[in-house]
Amino acid sequence: MASIQQFILGLTLKSPDWLLLRLSGKPQRKRGQRRLLPAFQCLCALMEKQITPLEKLSPTEARALWEDAPVDFDPPGRDRPVTREHTVPVNGGQIAVREYAPAAASGPLPALVYYHGGGWVVGSIESHEGLCERLAAISGCRVFSADYRLAPEHPFPVPLADCEAVFEWVAANAAGLGVDPQRIAAGGDSAGGNLTAALCNSRKGAGKSLPSLQLLIYPCTDMNFATASCTECATGLFLTLEAMKWFRGHYLRSQDEWSNPLASPLLAADLSGQPPAIVVTAGFDPLADEGEAYAERLRAAGVPVTHRGYDSLIHGFANMSLIPEARAAVKEIAALLGHGMNRQ
Repeated sequence: MASIQQFILGLTLKSPDWLLLRLSGKPQRKRGQRRLLPAFQCLCALMEKQITPLEKLSPTEARALWEDAPVDFDPPGRDRPVTREHTVPVNGGQIAVREYAPAAASGPLPALVYYHGGGWVVGSIESHEGLCERLAAISGCRVFSADYRLAPEHPFPVPLADCEAVFEWVAANAAGLGVDPQRIAAGGDSAGGNLTAALCNSRKGAGKSLPSLQLLIYPCTDMNFATASCTECATGLFLTLEAMKWFRGHYLRSQDEWSNPLASPLLAADLSGQPPAIVVTAGFDPLADEGEAYAERLRAAGVPVTHRGYDSLIHGFANMSLIPEARAAVKEIAALLGHGMNRQ
């Protein structure tokens, strides 16, 4: 059934822009000088009509819906990375880690420890397999995708602790994994970007070794959700303000935790000494402004920052390979990662 949905959706999204806008039922959406890509406007309209909002579902129901999403099924081709499964011990248990090695991998390679998005409540190494494959194939890095434990069963700070455990495991086992110990990056999208930024802040504060680079793809950096983009992009897009509040309510147990810098990295008093950062934002995303603000604060603190803003795209585009512009953006992000890791 999912393959049929993918086929139909793929055909629909290849329609001319005028037809995509007509199918969306609305004029092209604007935000300042930005114009939403018609394919994304159509996709968001279809999802709004056919998919129950996350905030009306239980976490279990939301996870099942997330894993069945039919918008990311385009593998990188004949150079598909080789995968290996690992198990990493964490406090109170163990978690799965999937490694993606470039097809022509040989000798110690740079590595990316990757933390998937999904609002700390949904998502998995399965939901982000396509993205991790593309990152590995294009960047030349070994990618280690962490299946960290999710809220509400495991609320803050458990997911962050799991992420730190996986980073430390890769660093400690670099030789056996074929990884260059001097080139281990951390990265993630959305909630995973939040966890990456928090990991860098936490490790810096504790005097621990830092990732050689941080990749932050449309990260959540401020749990207060008070920016202009949170208001302007509150409804009608893949990520809504109500869904953000639902995620936050499951991840954080009290409003007091909203201001904890390990939950809201933008609120950290000092961001100096952080690893070089690649920060990616989308124009039609409630998190756009806080992502841009985090890039600006890092830069002001003396951290080398590469910021890529994809003004016509939406939150979640990195997992939406059905749309050519999304694939092209991921290709550029992966190339930036490869360049950043290979020049070290």
